[in-house]
Amino acid sequence: MNACISGNRVLTDAPADQPELGISGLDRFAHDALGKPRVRSVILLEGINDIGNNAGPDGRPLTAQNLIDGYRTLIAKAHAAHVRIYGGTLLSYKGAAYTNTKGGPYYTAAGDAIRRKVNHWILTSHAFDGTVDFAKTVADPSDPLKLRAAYDSGDHLHPNSLGDQAMANAIDLAQLH
Repeated sequence: MNACISGNRVLTDAPADQPELGISGLDRFAHDALGKPRVRSVILLEGINDIGNNAGPDGRPLTAQNLIDGYRTLIAKAHAAHVRIYGGTLLSYKGAAYTNTKGGPYYTAAGDAIRRKVNHWILTSHAFDGTVDFAKTVADPSDPLKLRAAYDSGDHLHPNSLGDQAMANAIDLAQLH
């Protein structure tokens, strides 16, 4: 099952003037993932919209620690429900063809530094039950800050169907039990 919503964030709800972008992952996780029948494992790939919108808690600028704290909350919720949770690394997004909800650029070097810190934590903290390095799977080998052209939907943020397939192929189904 794939549960997603355009523009979703881990930490904060969408601005009031953009309700179609949804409520935070922290508030939706129990319903969207843990509340599904017979769920045993969840792969979490969430956070790039927090970064692109520089959307930290209480209207503050986002930090890597904010996202990490949000992930720790989701991990605790999953474990309390006896569900394994696997962390997916956040994809490269240099050149993303969007402006953020504040009217600024979606991609920034500062935002990408947060993404790289968060990805390092996902891969090395052992906080998740396992990890999937989606970022490495779909990154452009000549410029790892961008999606590989063959996997780019054209907006430099979302993978196309080949990118989705590459990401699916990166999942070790045996680790999901």
